[in-house]
Amino acid sequence: MKYILASLIMSTALLMMAFNYSIEMKIEKTQSVDSLGACQGISNLDGRLFLYGDREIGVIREYKQEGDSLRHIGKEMKLTLNDTDVINHPTGIAYNGKDPVFIGNSIRLNTEGTLWRAVIYCVNWKGLQKTGTLDGNLLNTIEDDACVQGTRPEYVKYKGKSYVATADYGGKNNEVRLYDPALLAKAKKTSEKGIVYKKFTCSPWVQNLKWMPEKGILVLIQNQIEGKRWRFTFVDLDKSIASGKEEVIRSIDLDRADELEGFTFMNNDKKGIAVSSSRKNNVNTMSIAW
Repeated sequence: MKYILASLIMSTALLMMAFNYSIEMKIEKTQSVDSLGACQGISNLDGRLFLYGDREIGVIREYKQEGDSLRHIGKEMKLTLNDTDVINHPTGIAYNGKDPVFIGNSIRLNTEGTLWRAVIYCVNWKGLQKTGTLDGNLLNTIEDDACVQGTRPEYVKYKGKSYVATADYGGKNNEVRLYDPALLAKAKKTSEKGIVYKKFTCSPWVQNLKWMPEKGILVLIQNQIEGKRWRFTFVDLDKSIASGKEEVIRSIDLDRADELEGFTFMNNDKKGIAVSSSRKNNVNTMSIAW
């Protein structure tokens, strides 16, 4: 019996090791998409593709996939209120189809980049798409004062409940935090009691997050150094929360020198699109092997 148990444990360990080292990512095609300013991210929401950036105003534009390319379908949302730029540097859209929708904003307060203001906006997503501005669609403004540097909201699921995850973009003291969405939607700041549900430390320079519900994996979309080079870190969310630090399944560095900003999967986990802040070759179709 002990021999059988030991064999099972060893087999499980070998399978886990094989899984840990089996993820591969490759860029298959690049494309230049304009009218975004510096692209700050991409979201696949119910099969619809939204790219967002920091043009002269913050914008979200909708695209359609045609083969391995994206085509703008003519729909654009300006993140303005009374013609004033509000979400000038959008850094994430937290959407799961049933809970409140949040958009992040990370505002640089000095030229050195040492002081930041992080804000999360609760929005009427359907209304924003219909009217194309935040007028009448901005439900709440929340100061993300629980953060270290910046905010990048993304819905995850932990123990059967949805939370808004976010992460820091800094060189030290970085965290991934889980916020209670119902409390967050009504809060004035994220340091209020009960907003932060769980958190764990993570590696630096996280630009965005991507949740994989079918695998329980949170992808940290990162730079290798500040503002440059591409890194994707796949972490086990449950284990990371339990240990209080990121539990890495696989970290992948790609040979691109520009600033990786966002990533999403397409119709399955074998195809994805990564975006950078460059003006050219800023949209990249990728293959993922598991």
